[in-house]
Amino acid sequence: MSDANLLQISDADGIRRILINRPDKLNALNSATLDALDAAFAAADTDAAVRVVVLSGAGERAFVAGADISEMNGLSAVQGRDFSLRGQRMMRRVEKLSKPVIAMVNGFALGGGLELAMCCHLRIAADTAKVGQPEINLGLIPGFGGSQRLLRLAGRAATLELCLTGAPIDAARALQLGIVNRVVPAAELETETLQLAGRLAKAAPLALRGMLDCVNIGGECGIEEGLEYESAQFGLMFSTNDMREGTGAFLEKRKPHFEGR
Repeated sequence: MSDANLLQISDADGIRRILINRPDKLNALNSATLDALDAAFAAADTDAAVRVVVLSGAGERAFVAGADISEMNGLSAVQGRDFSLRGQRMMRRVEKLSKPVIAMVNGFALGGGLELAMCCHLRIAADTAKVGQPEINLGLIPGFGGSQRLLRLAGRAATLELCLTGAPIDAARALQLGIVNRVVPAAELETETLQLAGRLAKAAPLALRGMLDCVNIGGECGIEEGLEYESAQFGLMFSTNDMREGTGAFLEKRKPHFEGR
């Protein structure tokens, strides 16, 4: 498959869908796919017509089954570190995107696949999905941020269990641990995900961005700094047309129409 076909990208009603298109490899992440995703998310971030992004994997078996082991097998220590940094840079871009990103987890999300899902802002999983960090079985550790994001989502005990044993867990347990936000029947996954994306696409874009920034900043600093940042962002919203539209619509008992201004 050529690099140009690694992703399928489509737009509708403010929703950009990015599909990782390597079903024969269970959508495994190689260097070319990481670079394609990085470019795709950079483009989505600067496109004013895009309000929300939905990320998914092609085929019925996997969201992303992991990093591409056939590529990793021949890497030197320096190349391995560079591969890790490549993935981390892309996933950090997703995490810091100014628009909500929803991972639609339709099947296996293992290793790099779970790491990719965790850097998204929201995760909806099919009830048939399985997630895990099985790198220990390859003599490796997570390299795309898995140890850090899993720790922040699920806590120390769950992170150590998943990373030390390498055993996958089902969607129900992933929900219990806070790794995914919602679990739905597999047949309803696309419908449920697009309904949520549609709701976010109609929300105030600048407020969404401010919310994402507050959570990102607050998760990486002390409470006082986080509160100060929140107040600054709250005040900034009062300079927007969207805030006037939202409050005006509430008072006039009508639905608001947000334009991102």
